[in-house]
Amino acid sequence: MIRPFRIAASVSALAIAMPALAQVSPDAATETAKDDIVVTAARSILPANALPLTIDIVGKSELDQQMSISGSVIDSIATLTPSFSPTRQKMSGAGETLRGRSPLYAINGIPQTTPLRDGSRDGFTIDGFFIDRVEVIYGSNALQGVGGTGGIVNQVTVAPPTAEGFGGRVLLQGNADNDFHKDGLGGKAAGLVQYRKDRFDATVGAAYEKRAVFYDGDGRRVGVNLTQGETQDSKTLSLFGRFGYQLGDTGRIDLIASRYEMKVDGDYIAVAGDKTAGLPTSATRGNPPLKPAESRTESVALSVTDTDLGGGNFVSQLFFNRTRDTFGGEPVTQATFQDPTIAPVGTLFDQSQNRSRKLGFKISYERAVPGFEALTGTLGFDALFDKTEQRLIATNRVWVPPSDFRSLAPFAQLNLALFDEKLRLAGGARWENVQIRIDDFQTLASTTVTTANPNAYGGVMVGGGKPKFDDVLLNGGIIFEPWKGIRAYASYAEGFTVADIGRITRAIGKPGIDLDNYLDISPVISNNREIGVEVKRGPLDTSVTYFWSSSNKGQVLVNGGAGIFNVIRQRVEIEGLEVNAGVRMPIDGLRLSVGYAHIKGRYDASATPDGTAGTDLDGANISPDRLNLAASFNRGAVSARVQTNFYLSRTFRSSEIVLDPRNRFGGYDLTDASIRYQTGLGGFTFSVQNLFDKQYIDYASATQRPTDNFFNFAGRGRNFTLSWDYRF
Repeated sequence: MIRPFRIAASVSALAIAMPALAQVSPDAATETAKDDIVVTAARSILPANALPLTIDIVGKSELDQQMSISGSVIDSIATLTPSFSPTRQKMSGAGETLRGRSPLYAINGIPQTTPLRDGSRDGFTIDGFFIDRVEVIYGSNALQGVGGTGGIVNQVTVAPPTAEGFGGRVLLQGNADNDFHKDGLGGKAAGLVQYRKDRFDATVGAAYEKRAVFYDGDGRRVGVNLTQGETQDSKTLSLFGRFGYQLGDTGRIDLIASRYEMKVDGDYIAVAGDKTAGLPTSATRGNPPLKPAESRTESVALSVTDTDLGGGNFVSQLFFNRTRDTFGGEPVTQATFQDPTIAPVGTLFDQSQNRSRKLGFKISYERAVPGFEALTGTLGFDALFDKTEQRLIATNRVWVPPSDFRSLAPFAQLNLALFDEKLRLAGGARWENVQIRIDDFQTLASTTVTTANPNAYGGVMVGGGKPKFDDVLLNGGIIFEPWKGIRAYASYAEGFTVADIGRITRAIGKPGIDLDNYLDISPVISNNREIGVEVKRGPLDTSVTYFWSSSNKGQVLVNGGAGIFNVIRQRVEIEGLEVNAGVRMPIDGLRLSVGYAHIKGRYDASATPDGTAGTDLDGANISPDRLNLAASFNRGAVSARVQTNFYLSRTFRSSEIVLDPRNRFGGYDLTDASIRYQTGLGGFTFSVQNLFDKQYIDYASATQRPTDNFFNFAGRGRNFTLSWDYRF
């Protein structure tokens, strides 16, 4: 199995990951597959074998190894997880899915996603240096609240120090492309200091990274996407602080704050490729118009927890989060922004910026029912207030009107153990009560319709409103474990998210629309049904999972031209198979693993929708099938890993509309390697990404926009990283 280990989590899983519950060291979480490990993302302190849904835990050592190869948390998780889309290696994660649906990114349970207007920057909100482990929860879930219909990627930050006095960690890292171009050299420096005195502890740190220009397997610069933003040719600064105080023997209060900013240097402009000839988009030195793309996230969370309050476990969290994502400007998008009342058509240049802020709290209490200890109950209440808008910052116009989201959600969960815990039943419900408020607004003035720009908004007035939705979201599951380490489970869970309100409202081109009764902004209610078998005995660690999900009014991204995607609301059906196997070999420290995912997604694309899903989801909405192979070695001071990911070919078909055959995906495979040696002076790691310097066009480019020669991005070629880290 490619991932460190696979465990089960209940349909009550929610990535709350409260700091006080992070009682397992990162390395233990990676290297020990024990059923008594407390998975904080499950919002329960029940053992893992009590919970009927799959979760993957990527511990600190595994995460650091992958980050030395790819450079980011999201690239690391996507590499390890067969049912995750291959990343675009851009600042934007648009179109990157988990099990064919959008995942919810969270930090210690704080949602980073902005569902009202998804800017797709939520994968880059904290530096991985400050992450102890990542918890990946699969599938829609009744207790996840808004977002995460594909699952949750929860990043758990560093735990508080346990020893009195000072400690910490430092990291120095250098990076180079295969030919050691001057502009292909990058680096990173990070440090963390921890202090504990009696009941008080503090952790503070900073990480700075200069990412170089990327080069493909043919030695050409990888093309830049000025609008969505780049991770290449960028600088990031991440700050982190954690302050805690022990309240008695079992209680604790924590304050965690972080700030993350990524800025593109803006030293390059795009050079068109040629999709017909297979020539990728490239880049040359130049000054992009207006302000280069950048992203900024600030987050503060205050938690109070008690692991033995009235015989139960109490968890509470109050959080504030705000983001500001600036998108660059490039000529291909500018027809959408024209307004003759400001400047002659064709002369106006503009760019947009997402602004979002969240305020919320989460509270839960779990304990065995008095007098009936085999039954464990959880009660909780979540609240979230989100305000998001998208403005054109050069002319101070509104593209997406300010949208207020309010969610109030009480929930309850039960878990019953029978026959000496060989059989367990789990189930619960969450009442999701949502209101969205949008004032009256006017769409952009653009009226010119061309092949490249069909977005003719026309400057129409749209009546605002306060649409409300409420629904009881159910979940249930069963686990049968006749022998320790051999389990079968089945589950059903309903998930909830808001459609991308921003894309929908900004694209309204007809007068007389009233948002109070505009069905396109109704929520997405998805369900996830899953059956799994797991064998975890001796040297063997194997799991097979089959899942299927559907949503009657799902959201599908469709290309609206000019690099702008719109949302359509149709029935979506997804099913898939995941197989993971790992085995410890007779050679001490050697482990072989394999992972496979087959995912099929369809939607109703007919002109008169009848609920029949007959058209394949394209590359903007679903990942390719994948086969992962890996060999890892860990003994004494040496650890090493070689991994190959095979992204398998895919052809998109339809019984309703004609699909462009040029979007067929031919597939490719990539091999990475890493070796680490631990000394008394620290650990030295040498990693190679794309070991065989494979030239390839990334999945997103190969399956979308077949006539857009500025959207034909090659993947990164062979890349070297040398790291030194030291703990004190």
